[in-house]
Amino acid sequence: RMTKKVLKDICKQQKLYLTPYLNDTLYLHYKGFDRLENLEEYTGLKCLWLECNGLTKIENLEALTELRCLYLQLNLINKIENLEHLQKLDSLNISNNCIKTIENLSCLKALQTLQIAHNKLETVEDIQHLQECPSISVLDLSHNNLSDPSIITILETMPNLHVLNLMGNQVIKKIANYRKTLTVRLKLLTYLDDRPVFPKDRACAEAWAVGGLEAEKAEREKWETRERKKIQDSIDALAAIRQKAEEKKRHK
Repeated sequence: RMTKKVLKDICKQQKLYLTPYLNDTLYLHYKGFDRLENLEEYTGLKCLWLECNGLTKIENLEALTELRCLYLQLNLINKIENLEHLQKLDSLNISNNCIKTIENLSCLKALQTLQIAHNKLETVEDIQHLQECPSISVLDLSHNNLSDPSIITILETMPNLHVLNLMGNQVIKKIANYRKTLTVRLKLLTYLDDRPVFPKDRACAEAWAVGGLEAEKAEREKWETRERKKIQDSIDALAAIRQKAEEKKRHK
C-alpha cells in the first residue's frame, strides 16, 4: 500500500526531503502499488514517476496542482480520468495500459505531449477526443489497433501537431503513399514515426500532391542543385581563404 510511512521511507532512501511539499520529483516506479493514495501533502511535485506498478485507476491526484509530468506507463489502467485539477500538466505518458478510448483530456490546456502507445485504441471514435485537445504537439499512438485511414481527418484538426508516431498500426498499410500523404495533410509535421520530415521532404511531397511523380522528381532535382551549389560555394570560399593566407605568407 502507498501509505504515508511508505512514501516517507521512499523519500529517505532516495535522499529526498522528508517534508512532503518540498519535493518537486517523486520516484514511485517498480514498487508494486495497486492504488494511488496519500499523495495530498506532496503539493510541490512537478514530476511523478509511477510506471511499472499494478495501478488500475487514475485517482487521488487533486492536490498535485503544480504537476508538469506524469508517468503512468506499464500499469493496468483502463480509463483516462480524474486529471482536471492538473492544469499545469505538460506531459502524460500512459503507454502500455488497457485504454480503449482517449477521453477527459480537453480540460488540460497546457498538455503538449501525449504518449499512449501499446493500448487498445481501434476506431476513429476512440481517438476523436483529440480534436478537443489543441495544445498537443507530440502524439505517440504507436502499437495500437488503429486500421481506419479516416483517422487522418482527426489528426488534421490538431493545430499544433509537430511529432506523430503511428508505427505498429495496420493503418500504415492502408494509406496509399503513407509518408507523403501524411506530410501533405499534416502541415506542421516535423517528425513522423522513426525519422524527421525535413523541409526538402515537405516540398517534394507537396509537389507530388499537385503534379504526381514527375513534379516530385523536378522538385527533388531543384533541391539537389541548390544543395550542390551550397557545397561548392563553401569549397570555393575555403579555397579563397587558403589562397589569401598563402599570399600573405609569401608577401611576408
